[in-house]
Amino acid sequence: MPDLPRPALRAAALLALALAGPLCAQAASGKPDAAALYQQHCASCHGAQRTGLMGPALLPESLERTRPAEVLRVIKEGRQATQMAGYADRLSGTEIQALADWIRTPVLPAPRWGEADIRASRIATPLPADEPVKPKWDADPMNLFVVVEGGDHHVSLLDGDRFEVIARFASRYALHGGPKFTPDGRYVFFGSRDGWITKYDLWRLAVVAEVRAGLNMRNVAVSGDGRWVMAANYLPHSLALFDADLQLVKTYNAATLDGKASSRVSAVYDATPRNSFVVALKDIPEIWEISYDKRAAPIHDGLVQGRRLKEGIAKPGYLDVRRTPLEEPLDDFFFDQSYRHALGATRPKAGGNASAQVVNLDLRRKIADLPIAGMPHLGSGITFAWNGTTVLASPNLGGGAVDVIDMKTWKNVATIPTPGAGFFMRSHEHTPYAWTDSMMSKEGKERLTIIDKRSLKPVAEVREPGKTLAHIEFTRDGRYALASLWEMDGALIVYDAATFQEVKRLPMKKPVGKYNVWNKITRSEGTSH
Repeated sequence: MPDLPRPALRAAALLALALAGPLCAQAASGKPDAAALYQQHCASCHGAQRTGLMGPALLPESLERTRPAEVLRVIKEGRQATQMAGYADRLSGTEIQALADWIRTPVLPAPRWGEADIRASRIATPLPADEPVKPKWDADPMNLFVVVEGGDHHVSLLDGDRFEVIARFASRYALHGGPKFTPDGRYVFFGSRDGWITKYDLWRLAVVAEVRAGLNMRNVAVSGDGRWVMAANYLPHSLALFDADLQLVKTYNAATLDGKASSRVSAVYDATPRNSFVVALKDIPEIWEISYDKRAAPIHDGLVQGRRLKEGIAKPGYLDVRRTPLEEPLDDFFFDQSYRHALGATRPKAGGNASAQVVNLDLRRKIADLPIAGMPHLGSGITFAWNGTTVLASPNLGGGAVDVIDMKTWKNVATIPTPGAGFFMRSHEHTPYAWTDSMMSKEGKERLTIIDKRSLKPVAEVREPGKTLAHIEFTRDGRYALASLWEMDGALIVYDAATFQEVKRLPMKKPVGKYNVWNKITRSEGTSH
């Protein structure tokens, strides 16, 4: 795939030198060279200009809500539930303090990425007019897996019947948030941490178009009708809406209605039954819904004062923001099976606890708190039928347990022990089992726990001693479960979903996630949407 244009790379290099120069002089006087330390230890994850790559942007704007003591702690100890390692064993206290101070200084000129930048970044490859409109391979197009290999930034296309790689191609740096498919399964959209969206033709095995939506992007979503693509940005604080060819349609400032506060965008997901995108904001207690239904009801943004208190002038409901105020911002969320409710978690504040809440998108208000301790990872939660009701189950980044909640009463019905803190949980409508990892735990990362959805008890586990096992996805029919051996010299491991026995192992470079076309486009029970 094409890289950044040469002028942009040249400008970035010159800027890095300009920033480093004054600090090199400081180093000569005995003070730590914070710029050099940053380039050595931080730039590969956070970007040479601190605008973010796999890790978040490290700029005054992105750190203004983070206390200096917390910045120091994270540099020293790392950050739970992320790939941020601690540096207390590699850097002195003085060096850590210098880094913490330096990342709060402005980058000059300030990094910006507006609509003109987005449009100028777009790269398109027209389809050959005489090429047959059919796949270049012989496989079930609905039982393909897209496997993201983070170790060397590649993607493998896997035949889910034969468990053979059809093709392997280079990707942008640090893909994140899960690829999204068009309704026919032909095209897949990838989002990278540094803001690039790539549209890839799975039939022709070729890139169709690319565009840079932002400088630090959280994830992308594709509408249920395949017409729209939306990107959620950390930097700038914005959403970007594109058509299916990645032509920019409009951007949205992620800000309060009065414009006095702005926010990083935590996540955007498509709610196909609602014909809308639903958006969580990391720093503002609001959840947004943006309808792509031309018949959407008008939007009234609250009350205005006149002779009497009344609703303000309505704005169109089509492709505009409908706001729901919350008590706490959402870090991530997922939907119940009706798509009436968004279930989200809030990261813990300094010295506090995480929280989880249920938001009714029709009533536009929070209706319940979820009784989940620790740090629930609701973005990887699943729902399934149990004892005449529907329950949700969520892994936990802060402890060794899976909480199961009755979705009628929003009460806890079970807490299932696991070997340690987990990140991903998956199931399928054609299997009685759910699989969860403990990849955030040093002791439990080598295990996948298999839970019986009928008894809500662990019944088995699979292990890779000394390695990290994570991220399950099922074949279209639910007969096989595929796990990631999350190592540089890793593998995709195929298990029989009924006997839990290994069927096949395909070597791969840190396969961080794999995504089945059918499960995704049909919103299969037990997979992320």
